[in-house]
This record gives sequence, C-alpha cells and structure tokens, in this order.
Amino acid sequence: MRHRIAVVGGGPAGLTFARVLHRLGHPVTVLERDPAPDARPPGGTLDLHDGMGQLALGKAGLLAEFRELSRPEGQAMRILDTDGTVLRDWRPRPDDRANPEIDRGQLRDLLLGPLDVRWGRNVTEVVPGTRDGVLVRFADGRQETFDLVVGADGAWSRVRTALSSVTPHYTGVTAVETSLEDVDTRHPDLARLIGDGSLAVYGANRALVAQRNSGGHVKVYAQFRTPPDGHPDLDTAPDRGAGLDPAAPAADGVEAVRSSLLALFDGWAAPVLDLLRHGTAFVHRPLYVLPVAHTWAHVPGVTLLGDAAHLMPPLGVGANLAMLEGAELAESVAAAPGDLDEAVRAFEEQMWARAARWAKMTAAGLDRLVSPDPAEALALFDEVQPS
Repeated sequence: MRHRIAVVGGGPAGLTFARVLHRLGHPVTVLERDPAPDARPPGGTLDLHDGMGQLALGKAGLLAEFRELSRPEGQAMRILDTDGTVLRDWRPRPDDRANPEIDRGQLRDLLLGPLDVRWGRNVTEVVPGTRDGVLVRFADGRQETFDLVVGADGAWSRVRTALSSVTPHYTGVTAVETSLEDVDTRHPDLARLIGDGSLAVYGANRALVAQRNSGGHVKVYAQFRTPPDGHPDLDTAPDRGAGLDPAAPAADGVEAVRSSLLALFDGWAAPVLDLLRHGTAFVHRPLYVLPVAHTWAHVPGVTLLGDAAHLMPPLGVGANLAMLEGAELAESVAAAPGDLDEAVRAFEEQMWARAARWAKMTAAGLDRLVSPDPAEALALFDEVQPS
C-alpha cells in the first residue's frame, strides 16, 4: 500500500524528510508557499554537524555532494573585545570537517533534486480525522487529503494548530540583520577582520556577529535585549521576515535604523562599527521560541519537525536537529509495515526527549551570549570550541 504523504514546508527539515523518503522508494509531496525556489533570499549560512546534519545528508545519499559544496574553512571563529582587541582566533585544521558551512540556498538546491514540490501552495488549515484522511486547505480555496501530513513549516506553523494551541513567545532578544556584498573587493579591511568564518564582539546585553557566506557575501547580526516594542526605529511585527523592506526606496527608513544601531553600539571600535556603517539593508528579526519541553497529544495522521515542533534560539543546532529528525521520520515511515501511526508516535516521543535537551541548552546559551556580563559569552565559547 502506498500512503499519501505530504510535508508542508520546503526548508531543510521538510526537504530532508522528502529526499530520504524518495530515496527509499516512497512518493512524497512537498507543499511550499513560496511561488518558486528563488522567490525570496534563502538566508545565510549553516554549519552542518557531522553527527546531525551531515548524518541526515548521508541517509539521503548526498554527503559527497555536500562535501564538494561546503566550506570547512568557514568553521573559523574570531572574537574581539569592544575596543577591537582579539580575544580568541580559532581556526580549524585543514582536515577538520566536523561543522563545515554551506549556504542555505546551496543546501536547498542540493536537497530539491528530483522531488515533487508544489510551489505556491499556501496551507491555511490542516484538519485530521476526516473520512478520507487528513484534509489540507490552501489559501486559494483548493483542498486535498493525505494519509500523513508532516508540518515542517517553521516558527509560525499552520500545521501545528492541528496538534497544539501553543504559540512562540519572545525571548527578550532581537537581532537586526544586514549584509555586505563583494566584501573582499569593496571592503578588504572588513574582509581581513572577519577572516574565513565568523567574527563576534560581545558587550553588555548586546553583540555584533559577522558570518561569511560564499561569493564574498557577509551576513551581519546586531543582537540586543529589548522589549518587543522597545526600539523606536524598528518594526516589531513577529511574522517571518518582518522588518524594514530591504527594497524600500525611502532611504531615510534604512538610515534611521543604521543611526539607531550605531548609537546602541556607541564607543565600540571603529572597524567593528563599520560592519553597520556599510550594511546595505536592515531586517528586524526578534527571536521567538517555543516552550523548552513542547509536546502534544498524538493525533493520527499529523506530526511536526524542526521549528514547527521545537523552535529554539539560533545557536547552530536548529537546522541540524530538524534535518536529522526529517531523515529519521522518513526511515520510520518507510519501515512501517502498513499502519503509519505507531511509527509516527514512536518518532514523536524520541524527538520530544532529544529536542527538550537541546532547547534547554540553547536557551541557556542565548542568556550567556547576550548577557550583562560579556565574559559569559567568552566562557561559553571556551567550553564548546575544540582545543
């Protein structure tokens, strides 16, 4: 019997689930609200851990291709004091592939491969327990039924509402993202400052982090503690992608945010502040999380992966965990003798226990990285970084 299986969301979790299931000979439909793969910027870079994201890619048969695309040198990490003094300058060994970096767009394209992706399918509601299976309703009025619907649709998941009434809550930390383009040519001093990987500067309740992507592209994140409406020049809507429109023609909006951020980091070393001075646009990203031990009463025919199940602070674990979950669920579904329900139920219990441990650790990590005492961030780095 071939089950009708759909995954909602074309991010790392959903695509890994679909790609592993496809490899195991089971058809699966990916429902993605974006109208096309390049409809919006794919985001920054990800470090895929050898026992998590890379393990998942191995289950998908894509590990060799990943190694061709990834940047082991991107594991490098440099930490500065606010006056520009170098406090740590960690560089990986040439053969170190524990956590190589890959751009999100490259990872997406790698996973897409032969998958059946239905672009522009904006899911508005999932209704389990109908006579024909799980009913999925779309914004355009269409609807379709499946035997299993997997919600991998992120922080503000529509699938989650079929299982849980819990919604994400604000952490107290906001990030404002900006970018530097063609950094090696346009800003060679900043390119040298950042190095091959990431640069971080920690102050009291604030931080600046720069992360190199491929092609001379750098993402910069200004992080600070504030009430959700506590920063006068920043839009505070929590929806995904909320913030100033990077394409907005009104330059005074962008410059108001730039000036506000420069004031927030006033007194920091001039080269560090250049990360903000040369930013091309600003996007507001308040950090939301789900409760550390988020679970739900099992509902036949519906389950969740990744941020939809256990949204946690972005400390390098979320995508890795989501991809591993996607691969494991796919293997469980493929091995189910006929009734998917017990396989899904067992997967959920395993996922909940592991995710709770990681959610607790990342919540504590965020508290230390954006802390009244900047020494906490340095101590955390020393605890987790290889010698």
